[in-house]
Amino acid sequence: MSAESHRVSRLEPYLDRAEPAPTLLKMLVGVQLAGCRDDAGLSQEQAARALGFSPAKLSRIEAGKGRRPPTEGDVRALLQLYGTDAYEASVLLKLLQRAGEPGWWQRYDKRLMPEWFDRLVGLQEAAATIRTFEIQYVPGLLQTPAYTRAVVQRGLPTASAVEVQRRVELRTRRQEMLLRADAPRLWAIVDESVLLRVLGSRDVMREQLEHLIGMARRPEVTVQIVPLDVTNASAPAIPVTYLRFDGLDLPDIVYLEHIKSANFLEDRDETEEYRLTLDRLADEALDPHESLNLMRATLEQRYADT
Repeated sequence: MSAESHRVSRLEPYLDRAEPAPTLLKMLVGVQLAGCRDDAGLSQEQAARALGFSPAKLSRIEAGKGRRPPTEGDVRALLQLYGTDAYEASVLLKLLQRAGEPGWWQRYDKRLMPEWFDRLVGLQEAAATIRTFEIQYVPGLLQTPAYTRAVVQRGLPTASAVEVQRRVELRTRRQEMLLRADAPRLWAIVDESVLLRVLGSRDVMREQLEHLIGMARRPEVTVQIVPLDVTNASAPAIPVTYLRFDGLDLPDIVYLEHIKSANFLEDRDETEEYRLTLDRLADEALDPHESLNLMRATLEQRYADT
């Protein structure tokens, strides 16, 4: 078996996943196609010109972007151009076929799942490690349904009751990834003000803190709190999500959410800057044990039953 075939053989387990992972599979197909192109000694521009593609089209294919995977015809043409061996080509084409199967989240209305959010959910489903920093809310993957409802109603005050409920259901379904046998590692850094800001009601906050404490005890979840008295914390001005995909030749990705859009950063220099920022924040925050103690104290002092 050639080195290239050995490389692609690591992808075979993804052919048998019970739950489709289209975002991951699109990225894996793209990365492997880029590797085949490099093995063939072609630049992206040369390969695009040879097949009559625009450079932007080939760039999208190799980056695994867009709601839909590339067409089988385009991928076959690329594989033929690169002289890819039959085994490697067969695995990539099977991956491509599975990439066309919708993930559970893609069954939701596009109003709830704009393309940028569709990509985030797909990336989180595929990630080995999720690091996040939140300055205003409890991280979405750690919210209770009642807290999520309060967040949605605050952000979308004119939304109908049906839409609010669908958004709560969507977020609750996303959290199921943390209960999988192969759950990603979640490392959340949260500003202390999040624990103090009452959303919904004090009952909602009491339930939320109890849930956050319970989740923080799980071995795959780490929660650190940045206390209010840390006045020079290295905190960015907006929430940050950092995604890592272990052992798959995929780049780390940083997700920055805005009011009605988002940015995905994949350039290594940019993502490394955010990784270092999160590392500094982790050093400045209370350690996980101290954070648990602060959450318990806040629960007892601010939200205890009366």
